[in-house]
This record gives sequence, C-alpha cells and structure tokens, in this order.
Amino acid sequence: MADFDQELDACGLNCPLPILRAKKALAGLDSGQVLHIIATDPGSVKDFEAFAKQTGNELLESNEEGDKYHFLVKKK
Repeated sequence: MADFDQELDACGLNCPLPILRAKKALAGLDSGQVLHIIATDPGSVKDFEAFAKQTGNELLESNEEGDKYHFLVKKK
C-alpha cells in the first residue's frame, strides 16, 4: 500500500455513505494529497471508480483484502 495523508474507515457503511464520507474527507485535503478508504460494501468498488471519473480525483489503488476493500484516492 502506497503512502497516504489521511485514512477513512467506512467499514459497515453501505452505499452511498462511503462515497459521501470520502467526499467530505477529500474536501479537507490539499490538492495532491491521498486519502486511504477502507470499506466493507462490495458495491464500493464500482462506486469509487465512478466517483473518481465524475470528480476528476485519481483512483490510485483499489484492492480487496479478506472482507475489506481498500482505495487510495488522490485529490485533484
């Protein structure tokens, strides 16, 4: 897992909460900083891909470890 500036634990939350929390967390970051999101909702994989495309933020990494999904999103 690459370096990140802030971590967001969205475990136990279902769509659209992980995205909404990530959006709020990213708003507090500077351009170029990276947010690490941990989620348990399988739908979040597609959600974060779509979120990155829609917002222009970069999805650096998306992987699954056990029952958790990890995402690294770089603020545009």
